[in-house]
Amino acid sequence: MIEKHFILEEADPVIFYGANNVNIKMLRALCPKLRIMARDNVVRVMGGEEDMADFEDVFQKLEKHCAKFNRLAEEDILNIVKGHTTNAETSQDVIVYSTGGKPITPRSENQRKLVEAYDKCDMIFAVGPAGSGKTYTAIALAVRALKSKAVKKIILSRPAVEAGEKLGFLPGDMKDKIDPYLQPLYDALQEMIPAAKLQEYMDTNVIQIAPLAFMRGRTLNDAVVILDEAQNTTSAQIKMFLTRMGWNTKMIVTGDRTQIDLPLSQKSGLVEAQRILQGVDGIAFVEMTQKDIIRHKLVTRIVEAYKREDDRVKQLREQRENESKIS
Repeated sequence: MIEKHFILEEADPVIFYGANNVNIKMLRALCPKLRIMARDNVVRVMGGEEDMADFEDVFQKLEKHCAKFNRLAEEDILNIVKGHTTNAETSQDVIVYSTGGKPITPRSENQRKLVEAYDKCDMIFAVGPAGSGKTYTAIALAVRALKSKAVKKIILSRPAVEAGEKLGFLPGDMKDKIDPYLQPLYDALQEMIPAAKLQEYMDTNVIQIAPLAFMRGRTLNDAVVILDEAQNTTSAQIKMFLTRMGWNTKMIVTGDRTQIDLPLSQKSGLVEAQRILQGVDGIAFVEMTQKDIIRHKLVTRIVEAYKREDDRVKQLREQRENESKIS
């Protein structure tokens, strides 16, 4: 009799073991010649050499399934042990699976264009209104790349700009001070990576979330790097960020030109970068519209109402300018 320790490196132990260790109990029933014990992220197995070799193959398949789909149901275990294919979703449109096992797919034409642009270009600008899925789709692409080992890390950044109000002094250490600005990024990650695995990734810097100011001087290799809320960068900041790009790196820049929170005296770096970088080989631009909004239906109506008002004000301003020239 031999003993082996199998370490769960990719899958979340909570999902792999199941509620009250139901999955481990099922494995024991399906492999009666083996003694199987699980604790933390280690599965300890004792048994004959031939049975152990068969279990090792099953364990690897189970872990890959659990890591990919963020679920491991009893029917999945049964199918894998018997050498059958599982009933999990295998659609080509799926980017990644949520922590509940739900497939995350492009939900609009321009989201699909963003996914296609990611496969073809190393730098992508995704610009559009709130709720159009820019950041969410970008993070899903980054999580997919990390899970498939196409990159070694994910780096998420935002400019720490207050949205129209002065927050003043924020208590706590540096992390406590910047976390409120970065919460939308945490929210998306928590939907796609199990909590324990996400914490592990963040503790080991596999996933890094930092304000834009911390990017200066870095060279970012083997990573998917996302700059969110890029409309609130200055010209110097976005140039600094874009030139951090290293080998085997993908950069996705997201923003909404209608929600610029910079002082009126400052130009938006996103607007300027779009103008300067148009036509540069290897850079793709994806323009989201109101049709891509996937939040509550009222969000679409609100965006459209504000756009009508902006057009009205712009038309009135042009009319006044023309009248002043005539007079």
